[in-house]
Amino acid sequence: MFIDKITITVTSGKGGDGAISFRREKYEPDGGPNGGDGGNGGSIIFVADESMNNLGAFRYKRKFVAENGEPGGKQNKSGKNAPDLYIQVPVGAVIFDNDTGKLLCDMIEDKQEFIACKGGRGGRGNQHFATSTRQAPKFAKPGDDAETKNLTLELKTIADVGLVGFPNVGKSTLLSVVSNARPKIANYHFTTLTPNLGMVRHKNAPEFVLADIPGLIEGASEGSGLGHEFLRHVERTRMLIHVIDASGSEGRDPLDDFDKINEELSAYSPVLGERKQVVALNKTDLIFDDEGRENLAKVKEELADRGYDVFEISAATAKGVDELFDHIVSILPEIPATPTFFTQEEIDEFAPEAGNQFEIEVIDGVYYVTGEMPRRLLRTVNLEDYESSNYFQRTLKNKGVFSALEKAGIQDGDTLDICGYEFEYYK
Repeated sequence: MFIDKITITVTSGKGGDGAISFRREKYEPDGGPNGGDGGNGGSIIFVADESMNNLGAFRYKRKFVAENGEPGGKQNKSGKNAPDLYIQVPVGAVIFDNDTGKLLCDMIEDKQEFIACKGGRGGRGNQHFATSTRQAPKFAKPGDDAETKNLTLELKTIADVGLVGFPNVGKSTLLSVVSNARPKIANYHFTTLTPNLGMVRHKNAPEFVLADIPGLIEGASEGSGLGHEFLRHVERTRMLIHVIDASGSEGRDPLDDFDKINEELSAYSPVLGERKQVVALNKTDLIFDDEGRENLAKVKEELADRGYDVFEISAATAKGVDELFDHIVSILPEIPATPTFFTQEEIDEFAPEAGNQFEIEVIDGVYYVTGEMPRRLLRTVNLEDYESSNYFQRTLKNKGVFSALEKAGIQDGDTLDICGYEFEYYK
């Protein structure tokens, strides 16, 4: 099954806790601290793999969890770092944070890597907290927490040239004639339900990738049918070949078809509406009478007057196909290669801003301090231990908590609540 959009959950590994330990050797019953450091947790890393062509590998596995780092041990022994967890995705995958809608990465090159969740750092053992005045610290630093994200992966096909048009106009046949692709071809609507890619080597010109985009319908830009699923694969193409059934074999007006497809492209993305297009009037082998040839001439003249390069072809018999691709390979080098859907500047713009390390709120005379920094600090210390309590207060002062409290109006004797722990404030 071809899957080009899916939501998964990834969780990095937690860092191992630092150890609290003291030397207890013969003749040294009160030896110094020797607690080792915890190991780092494993990170979640996405890797672009050009051998993959869709997101089907995620159909049955939606949760990925990296291993935790080992805790530190006695005798200054550090815990082992956990291995990183690598997840392969197709080239062309775009990764979004599903909870915030933020764009995280655009995987456009084979073997490109992206760290989605960084493993927690290992905590430091109590050996690091010994000083000349605190020779037996009874506290250590815990490992950093694991990080969890809900991600949406979207595959946006990377191709140089895209074939667009209504269903059953001959796009798949044209792709099979000019490339090494062998798409399924039949005379009914939506034979192509997934994008097909083929490498085109035309005469002595450089190879390029041609994509057969499944047929669009009215309302595609609003999600009708499989509109959004199909349109996302057009976005990366450098130019488009707009294939039209010039014979009217489906009972439709070729010019009306042309306008409706371009309306859907523009509605989905203004950039797509301005993409370079060459028009291929297909199925000319099915035009047998004077009226049909007259209508063909009118359509060709109208589109040429609008500034389009127009070619009469028959994909079924290969008539005119050579001339069409002579033109394609002559103009393609002049069109900039823009495979990225998002520029690095846009990715940076979408990047979430770093939040405050702590927040202060005053309710009914009580000063509440909340946030990641004080919460983690409380996990580190033992408030019943004098030295550990002093370390806690110094850290709050160094992090600017006390100065922020004083700006908020706290006075000696006021009640201070730090992440659920109540204190009486004194300078």
